[in-house]
Amino acid sequence: MLLALGRDTKLRPPGGAGGFVRSSGAPSAHSGLWGDGCQVFEFHQPTKPLREIPAEKVIDKAGEYEISQGPTGVSRLRLLPGFLSQTEADWVFSNLLAELPWAQKTNFKQGQAYLEPRLTCWYGELPYTYSNSTLQANSQWPPVLADLKGAVEQACGRSFNSLLCNLYRDGKDSIAWHSDSELALGPQPTIASLSLGATRCFSLRQQPAPEENGDYTYVERLKIPLGHGTLLLMDGATQEDWQHQVAKEYHDRGPRINLTFRTIYPEPEPGRNPGRGAHS
Repeated sequence: MLLALGRDTKLRPPGGAGGFVRSSGAPSAHSGLWGDGCQVFEFHQPTKPLREIPAEKVIDKAGEYEISQGPTGVSRLRLLPGFLSQTEADWVFSNLLAELPWAQKTNFKQGQAYLEPRLTCWYGELPYTYSNSTLQANSQWPPVLADLKGAVEQACGRSFNSLLCNLYRDGKDSIAWHSDSELALGPQPTIASLSLGATRCFSLRQQPAPEENGDYTYVERLKIPLGHGTLLLMDGATQEDWQHQVAKEYHDRGPRINLTFRTIYPEPEPGRNPGRGAHS
């Protein structure tokens, strides 16, 4: 296809990915007068296929999901809405909101201190370090949390020895993209997450292939609305091959409590990489 265009027209896209280029046999007019000459351009089809950004997928039905499979293994999710009944969830939420020792943790990134945009508390026989800051061991489990741990273990068929509690006070509280990949969690950890209170969207994105050089533009993405009384199990290679977040929201949200049951192992000696995850 040949088009006649004014000589100052610039239509070729950067990088030579196809578009309009001057035909080899076309004359080149340089009279110095606007519109005085005519150049002939030929359309070339792009040599590389255009990449589409994958649409975000929503998981909102009960079930087990294999979200990826690769050299590290299978990444699995299990979603159980209504794990707690409305009455049970209401009572547990009110109790934990009022009784747990919620505090705002100080983390460190590149030597700079910052406050987490949420409140937390920790239960477990061992301390837990992430984002260059440590939550000290706390073996004084309230009875309601001990009972919940037993119920979650029975549903998951796994045992847990620790619990990180998160309180998102409103829609502005959040947790940034990260993986629960601290060395203290061991290889391919299982994380059981129980949500109480306001529904928030739990997002996941797959780690990019090495040739993408850390670019997440074209990775697979998932969104899971986690409502009152919902249990989510992350298993297999999920922490190695995916990241997750709870993003800030710009409309009103009530408080939400997230209980994340996990198994902690004694940490490596000081100086031997205290943890790979960073929970902003």
